[in-house]
Amino acid sequence: MCGIAGIVSMNTNLVLHIRLQAMANALQHRGPDGEGFWMNENNNVGLAHRRLSIIDLSNAASQPMHYLNRYTITYNGEIYNYIELREALKKKGYYFYTQSDTEVILAAYDCYKENCLQHFDGMFAFAIWDEQEQNLFAARDRFGEKPFHYFFDEEQFVFASEMKALWAIDIPKKPNNSMLLNYLTIGYTNNALHPEQTFFKNIYRLPAASRLNYNLRSKKLKIEKYWDLEKEQKTTFSIDEAQQKFQALFFDSVNKRLRSDVAVGTSLSGGLDSSSIVAAIQQSNKQHQKPNNKQQTFSAIFPGFEKDESKYIAQITQQFNLKNHTVEPTAEGFINDFEKLMYHQEEPIQSASIYAQYKVYELAKQHGVTVLLDGQGADEILAGYTKYYHWFWQQLLRAKQLNSLKKERQATTNKVDWSYKNYFAAFAPSLAAKQLENNLYKKIKANSFINTDFFLQHFDKTILYKPVVEKLNDILYYNTLQSGLEDLLRYADRNSMAHSREVRLPFLNHELVQFIFSLPSSFKIKDGFTKWILRKNMEHQLPNSIVWRKDKIGFEPPQKLWMQQAQVKDMVHEGKEKLVKQGILKPATLEDSVVASSAHAAENFDWRYLSASTLFQ
Repeated sequence: MCGIAGIVSMNTNLVLHIRLQAMANALQHRGPDGEGFWMNENNNVGLAHRRLSIIDLSNAASQPMHYLNRYTITYNGEIYNYIELREALKKKGYYFYTQSDTEVILAAYDCYKENCLQHFDGMFAFAIWDEQEQNLFAARDRFGEKPFHYFFDEEQFVFASEMKALWAIDIPKKPNNSMLLNYLTIGYTNNALHPEQTFFKNIYRLPAASRLNYNLRSKKLKIEKYWDLEKEQKTTFSIDEAQQKFQALFFDSVNKRLRSDVAVGTSLSGGLDSSSIVAAIQQSNKQHQKPNNKQQTFSAIFPGFEKDESKYIAQITQQFNLKNHTVEPTAEGFINDFEKLMYHQEEPIQSASIYAQYKVYELAKQHGVTVLLDGQGADEILAGYTKYYHWFWQQLLRAKQLNSLKKERQATTNKVDWSYKNYFAAFAPSLAAKQLENNLYKKIKANSFINTDFFLQHFDKTILYKPVVEKLNDILYYNTLQSGLEDLLRYADRNSMAHSREVRLPFLNHELVQFIFSLPSSFKIKDGFTKWILRKNMEHQLPNSIVWRKDKIGFEPPQKLWMQQAQVKDMVHEGKEKLVKQGILKPATLEDSVVASSAHAAENFDWRYLSASTLFQ
């Protein structure tokens, strides 16, 4: 895990060591263990790297790394199946001089060219310069775990892990007002139809599962998708066969994500996902007869808060004899850390839950654990949120499985909105999608706080896009690959790297995800339970109180209580003043009192004002 940056330009006055150094300095938190630079003889390309040593800690594995006197790479991430890939490449005649996964990427690129990406199980963002072809090849992992930002004009192509590295060499910091309008009114932090957009109009992100080629001779930039989920793929497994296959894929994913030359721990929220990872690690340790060292886990707790999960965390800690470390994020800590948190996040965030996660990764650093496994992605691929019930029920209704629908509705104890609108959506999904888009437009337009001129100048109708949902997989695909998951991955990447920690996500092995999508919807939601196949796999390994719990919390802090603090109210007011000064909010907004809202409240306007105002520092 590292920080990467680079400059490609025919103007040699732009490819300078001092510029690469400035970019590397801005990324120092991502890689505190070392730095490296390289410029080619023609001075038209320069690469920079900040290293966080995880696999092969020797200097031989430092970057930028060269290969065959032709390729040079700067790379951030992990290829979890690098050992298997290296053996396959050896059989093809390739030699290796390090134990690193970096060298495996280079050999795979030489062997398979762009198709090398199909062979990787990992999280990654990398750029390879081919001196012979004068071509930069870059790619990002399938789900967007690792970041890749770039700026491109007639003179230069510049890229980096984080935007602050681009600002460090005077790339303009111009807010994308269309993205800002969407965030302030409806809380969106991305554009599903234009995933390349950021909150800065001249800086773009390489979309997940995409590759990029920039040829210096032709000055042509080409970006294309290299992978997609096959959401229509179906299996004919029985329930028992599906459970066995799921377990094999999940445990293999966990095992590969334990590969490390530094200490590995686990985030533990008390929920099903993180607890399942803990159980899988325990089983892996037994199978591989590893020393019985206590597994280290890290949790955020909120004593006295109704959504505190301490009791669930304690159950897992006791069952597996874990060495659990806890942190108690507070309003005072949030006030003190807010600017630092937003400096690392760079773009607006959805709630104070991101701060709780930030403190968990800080806790891991304090205890010397460099790598953490985390449960992100499970909710999106396994239908873990309450909102997925009505999509599933609509699928049953559309398929005229009325007995199943009645049974599922009766079995569900969660509060689920269900009315005549759902019957309409079930049989007219295209019209339902259009209606949802119209509702969004009305919500944006009706916002009484936004300056009218700002709305008229910057409203972008592409943000209104809603998918046509005929079955559960349609909405899971949308939330996994278009809108939802990548936001969470961005928060995790910036929070972990702020403390020089690496986060690995076993649920996002692409083979596991594809298998889950191939299963019937009734294997995901069944008998009133979400994530049913995961629960069935864990019912003999975890306490029933965790396996079959229906409430979902995560690291949710008492945001509503925090926002009632006088100093937080002052911060919100200062944020609103900035937005009024920019002509975004109406001056009358300053007269309104702060409305304290919980972390997942729909109308979280004052939180958004506070978060968005950091774009103008």
